[in-house]
Amino acid sequence: MSSPTPADSLLTDAARLLPDLVGLRRTLHAAPEVGLQLPRTQAAVLEALAGLGLEVGTGPADSATTGVVAVLRGARPGPTVLLRGDMDALPVVERNDLPYASTNGAMHACGHDLHVAGLVGAARLLAARREELAGDVVLMFQPGEEGFGGAKIMVDEGVLAASGSHPVAAYGVHVAPGPRGVFSTRPGPLMAGSNQLHITVHGAGGHGSRPYAALDPVPALAELVTALQTMVSRRFDVHDPVVLSVTQLSAGEALNVIPPSASLGATVRTLSAASVDRLREETARLAHGIAAAHGCTAEVSFEVQYPVTVNDAGAAATALEVVEGLLGEGRGTVMPVPLMGSEDFSFVLEQVPGAFLFLGASPDGVDPATTAWNHSPLVLFDDAVLGDQAAALAAMALHHLAR
Repeated sequence: MSSPTPADSLLTDAARLLPDLVGLRRTLHAAPEVGLQLPRTQAAVLEALAGLGLEVGTGPADSATTGVVAVLRGARPGPTVLLRGDMDALPVVERNDLPYASTNGAMHACGHDLHVAGLVGAARLLAARREELAGDVVLMFQPGEEGFGGAKIMVDEGVLAASGSHPVAAYGVHVAPGPRGVFSTRPGPLMAGSNQLHITVHGAGGHGSRPYAALDPVPALAELVTALQTMVSRRFDVHDPVVLSVTQLSAGEALNVIPPSASLGATVRTLSAASVDRLREETARLAHGIAAAHGCTAEVSFEVQYPVTVNDAGAAATALEVVEGLLGEGRGTVMPVPLMGSEDFSFVLEQVPGAFLFLGASPDGVDPATTAWNHSPLVLFDDAVLGDQAAALAAMALHHLAR
């Protein structure tokens, strides 16, 4: 009888860990926390890592986050690989009928509870293989991905220097509706950069019955909403797409009063730095021009929130090769186009060659094409994928460090 291959061994050990990982995921799911301060989640992670012989830290004393950085030292010197899992939930009221459903007004509607459990599993698999490692693994448990820039804070606080050497590769996995257990990624731009646009049109208030005696900012703002959509479709190359969605409108409070100002807020998604630079110019030009045409003025703020998530081509190819070598043909696929959602792992990938992957996690009997998507109060993920998720992350680190 032939001895088990390294892949067989990794999958066998991951299968043994699966009940514990499912238990951790469901504990986190039932008690989600939002933002940068996640004390209960941090405590659960620290408990799950205890006894593995890791160098575990929680950042500087004045850290803005409750992140966890754990360094696993290999038996021999070598490079560093970083693996990341985000930990925060969303301010969404869960509507799923699950025995472990959240009841505190927040929800792991983006699957970060699985990301935490999967990274814990990878830590356990790698700790059991410490003697095989020539190098170190940095495990980055990150709060505040959902709009708080937690990855940037942890980068600024030194996560990339945690092992004493800059990582040569970085990997992360994100669950999403899709065929269960199938990983997907692509070289180059994977997810869009996220930007925030705020415009306030200033006029002169007055009585609603006497618009001629006021400078009404509301028609100017209404014109600006449609003009922004036209601008994006006419001024930007369809092969370098921009998505601009006006999601907030605000004006007066009294029905019979023309307000002195009116404002809008929009999310703007881009796939290149050139688009961001041009959007700054075009949105300001449009806002000032339309406001002036109505006798008003405009105040424009364009803020870059997250950069484009760009996969290193070599790392993306490596990740898919590792997945298929571990799990079999067809378990790693190349995405044809980027997604216009955003991800703050982009701050890590700006400084480390690496890859971010998606993992299909739709339960049996659920059509990924019609099911609720991430951020929905009805989204469902099958935590049976946690074994494969943990094994794949561990295998990516082993690819670089096993000697």
